[in-house]
Amino acid sequence: MAAPFFVYPLVMLIGLTGGIGSGKTTVAQRLVELGATEIDADLLAREVVAPGSKGLQAVALRFGPDLVSSDGSLNRALLAERAFANSESRLELEGILHPLIQELSRQRIADATGVVVYTIPLLVESGSKLPFDKVITVSAPKEVRVQRLIESRGMTAEQAQARIAAQATDSDREAAADFVIHSDCSMADLIAQVDEIYAKATS
Repeated sequence: MAAPFFVYPLVMLIGLTGGIGSGKTTVAQRLVELGATEIDADLLAREVVAPGSKGLQAVALRFGPDLVSSDGSLNRALLAERAFANSESRLELEGILHPLIQELSRQRIADATGVVVYTIPLLVESGSKLPFDKVITVSAPKEVRVQRLIESRGMTAEQAQARIAAQATDSDREAAADFVIHSDCSMADLIAQVDEIYAKATS
């Protein structure tokens, strides 16, 4: 396989992925406690559509100028309603945002040192070309994820199922990973899994 056109000699880069509601946030928090630096693709996704950004302009051009609120910010709920209406519109949104997020992620990683965990829910879907040293995925049964999304994000069961269906399957993510964390367990068991995998990944 050809080497990527960018390298990070001062960084050990770990990709952390998992579907919506899988428990990535809890895993990432523990990895930070263990000494890693986290870069979160979801936060970068917000940054690339900040008021006045070219990302926001492109999104508004495709999905409607009324997505931009009076204060210049993106109405994310309205965008989600339109972008997730069908697979075609979702892919169009990803086509706008993914290149911007990937470029920003490369910049942030280049500025880092040590162990960096890049939390990227759509690692498989986006075809990320980042030179990960290791990839960790977090998996949980669909029914568990649906319940989590209902309780933590106020989604209906139908909304949760639609968001899960729009992403890659757990089996797809596991096939791309070096390590799998199963989050349908007690917090103590989850932390134990994370600690063990972090030690293996960084040894």
